[in-house]
Amino acid sequence: MPGTPETVLSFDFGLRRIGIAVGQQVTETASPLGIVANGESGPDWARIESLVRDWRPARLIVGQPGHADDSPSDIGDAARDFAKALGRFGLPVETVDERYSSIEAESLLKEQRQQGLRGRIGKAEIDSAAAMLIAERWLKKTHQ
Repeated sequence: MPGTPETVLSFDFGLRRIGIAVGQQVTETASPLGIVANGESGPDWARIESLVRDWRPARLIVGQPGHADDSPSDIGDAARDFAKALGRFGLPVETVDERYSSIEAESLLKEQRQQGLRGRIGKAEIDSAAAMLIAERWLKKTHQ
């Protein structure tokens, strides 16, 4: 990892909600930040801009959906369009394979609930945890 350790914002793109997390290269960990709304009028760009301003990431990471057989998913084009639109912030934007991130996130949250570490699990928590896993995948990839 050349240079100064980076902070990244990662996104788990969905047609209704976009999960967001922040990751730190120095600790190689990520934390969920919640979700932003997405709908017919597009993502909540004001909220995303606020998060970019608050966290001052060096780059933005978007989960790229796909199927187990490497074929593109139905939402893949929309996720790519979202990644391109993030270019408005003048930061590098990268994509990371996000296959199974939502399933892994739900499993992780259920495990935490069984341990008494959290209460009810909603779709927003799953989406944000999936964004956390996307950030962690990127962080691991940068240290290989």
